Amino acid sequence: MSEHDAIARFTRETVVEPEHIARARQHALELGAAPVSAGVGAQCAVVAAATDARSIIEIGTGAGVSGLWLLHGAPKAVLTTIDHEPEHLAAARQSFAQARVPATRTRFITGRAADVLPRMNEASYDIVLVDADPENVLDYVEHGLRLVRAGGTVLVPRVLNGRVADPVARDAVTSAYRTLLQETQNSPAVIAAISPIGEGLLQLTTVAR
Repeated sequence: MSEHDAIARFTRETVVEPEHIARARQHALELGAAPVSAGVGAQCAVVAAATDARSIIEIGTGAGVSGLWLLHGAPKAVLTTIDHEPEHLAAARQSFAQARVPATRTRFITGRAADVLPRMNEASYDIVLVDADPENVLDYVEHGLRLVRAGGTVLVPRVLNGRVADPVARDAVTSAYRTLLQETQNSPAVIAAISPIGEGLLQLTTVAR
């Protein structure tokens, strides 16, 4: 095992996931709704806490794992979460209820993100998390940057998706993630950082408009 692999394994195994999030993870795996890794979830929680987030929107609900991590870091936030799968939203509702998250702190929207996002209010959110339809990630991030306030953050998990670093990989999803990473690193509109933990996490903080 290389030193890089040993470090990755150590960081992966060091994260302690709260029990209510671990339950939601198990439910997600049973549903086939792949959740973000615990390491990525913990980083999302840190961003939510550091920004004192009060308004969060999540594109891709799954069974509620990423949403619970965000609320773990931002106990006063209201989370709006979008998914086109009613079964996923039902599982997330159950996960939030079991975690004793008040109903007033969650808003569930059933629908395709491409249809819902254009109707959301501009510059109204502290954090936007993009974790749905990877082939549409460029469009969703563009919407996310429109929806966050100045100084707000767009979080994009899975940006390394196991193949981005492989120069031979040319599939549509890998190419979309590569384009996203290249464009945001060169953009004067955001401060961008890539975390290699888990499946990768892109963090984009908007500069003053």
